[in-house]
Amino acid sequence: MTCRRTVFGVILAIAVALAPVDAGDVSRQQADSFLKKVAIINQRGTAAPVTAAARRTPVSENELNSWFAYRGRDVIPNGITQPKVTIIGNGRLMGVATVDLDAVSKQRSSGGTFDLWNLVGGRVPLSVTGVLQTKGGRGTFDLQSATLGGVPVPKALLQELLSYYSRTAQKPDGVRLDSPFELPARIQQIEVGQGQAVVVQ
Repeated sequence: MTCRRTVFGVILAIAVALAPVDAGDVSRQQADSFLKKVAIINQRGTAAPVTAAARRTPVSENELNSWFAYRGRDVIPNGITQPKVTIIGNGRLMGVATVDLDAVSKQRSSGGTFDLWNLVGGRVPLSVTGVLQTKGGRGTFDLQSATLGGVPVPKALLQELLSYYSRTAQKPDGVRLDSPFELPARIQQIEVGQGQAVVVQ
């Protein structure tokens, strides 16, 4: 469970990039393959290095989306459904998830007439595109665009959603979109190619 929570936290912090899952793209076998690779990555992260050579673990877009569909339900935050990451290449990620805005708007609304949170609610597709850059065990995510129900949204509103859905006891304010972050499990770099990412340890 802890392993899967760590993986989802990293994915959320990196990608914030999700889309409705097409049944033809996912399978239980690919979900199991993803979990095995995560176990290998975590094991390498805790074991003493045995070689100076970089260890590379490729993870395909379909493996990741299969994990979301078949194994990730227990760790995906309540209010987020149908996630899918699209790995475009050259660091670019894109996708959509359906998010429940009712819970967020109840917590964030000030009650004022012009408060944006008074105007939103229900389950709405959130689409995000950005560029992941990683080096030396640290990463950043550069947001390029975000839409909510097909309407462009400001970065501040996206940050509110990200903060709400990524908060934990250790991080009560959640993940900051602009903040650099440490990669877990002694990961040095994540190379984002077309349709796959390679984890370098």
